[in-house]
Amino acid sequence: MKYDFTTIMDRRGKDSVAVDVIPMDGVEVKEGFSKIPMWVADMNFATVPTITEAIIERAKHPAFGYFRTPPEYYDSIIRWQKVRNGVEGLEAEHIGYENGVLGGVISAIQAFTAPGEPVLLHSPTYVGFTGCIENNGRKIIHSDLVKDENGVWRMDYEDMDTKIKKHKIHTVVFCSPHNPCGRVWERWELEKAMEVYAANDCVVISDEIWSDIIIGEKKHIPTQSVSEDAKNRTIAVYAPSKTFNLAGLVGSYHIIYSKYLRDRVMKQSGLSHYNDANVLSVHALIGAYKPEGEQWVDELCETLAGNVNYAYNYIKEHFEGVDLFKPEGTYMLYMDCENWCKAHDKGIEELIRAGMEVGVIWQDGRPFHRPYAIRMNLAVPHSLVIEAMDRLDKYVFNA
Repeated sequence: MKYDFTTIMDRRGKDSVAVDVIPMDGVEVKEGFSKIPMWVADMNFATVPTITEAIIERAKHPAFGYFRTPPEYYDSIIRWQKVRNGVEGLEAEHIGYENGVLGGVISAIQAFTAPGEPVLLHSPTYVGFTGCIENNGRKIIHSDLVKDENGVWRMDYEDMDTKIKKHKIHTVVFCSPHNPCGRVWERWELEKAMEVYAANDCVVISDEIWSDIIIGEKKHIPTQSVSEDAKNRTIAVYAPSKTFNLAGLVGSYHIIYSKYLRDRVMKQSGLSHYNDANVLSVHALIGAYKPEGEQWVDELCETLAGNVNYAYNYIKEHFEGVDLFKPEGTYMLYMDCENWCKAHDKGIEELIRAGMEVGVIWQDGRPFHRPYAIRMNLAVPHSLVIEAMDRLDKYVFNA
């Protein structure tokens, strides 16, 4: 590989939530164990050098006043979407800056719903959706994803349609690829979902922040690409932050083809007068979306595939009673530990604490709406995945 995905970075004291925070009160890592950051969804890899080069080059100029987003910003997004996702016909006017994907989701929800109005989401549900939607006074209606006979998470289209009609829902939040389940939806699945939404006259807010993180032979299909109706019904939100580990720089973008939808979202997002791009964030995106970024992402996905395969196979072989789906996208494992907990007469919180005490800093999966779930971030060097599985084997699941 051209790029380094094996070096273990020391992020201590570098403003890293992933390393400096343990996400459960009262937990301390036992003496003799290092922390392996496997919870919050950022990566422990050095980003592609063209990003830092672009930031440094801009920072050489000693003025950071008001600025206009340069044409290169839009050109970079258009080129990236064409090369990575096969998108044709995307123009600068269809693209708008957002201070984060969740900010874009909320701008759209505020534009198309009233306080107290219901919004449909799939469950398990990304905890960020839960927080921001409920904090803005909207009511979440969940439609559960269900596992088929092969253990693959699927949408329940009949349930979606029933709940949309029952609760008079006209705005839905869709997640593609799905977080936390790791599904990369197939075209026929997207088509059926969009048929349900169209039949019920729903505006679709599609979070596609994970679209570049695809494992194996799967392919991300933009929701807007499955039909002309989907193109004009959907507000899609993207960002380079998950792909290149840029969450700390802040910055995402929406793609909205419908002028009607776009005008309303732009109006709503502009009301705070704070939904404006950061000049260094803009240049970071330009640096990320270069051809070097394409190669870096391809190598990243190859690395993540190795981590996913190792962790999935190890858990299935060694941790009896733990059920999981092998992610097709994202770098998160979502494990169901109900059978293990009941067989060992332990609660899920006790299990989570036991892992953290030996330095495996994983994430409580219950806020994603499954009572025995743990979410684990595999975007670390492969040697740390091996170490984490070894610790969980010796000191937690088979202690």
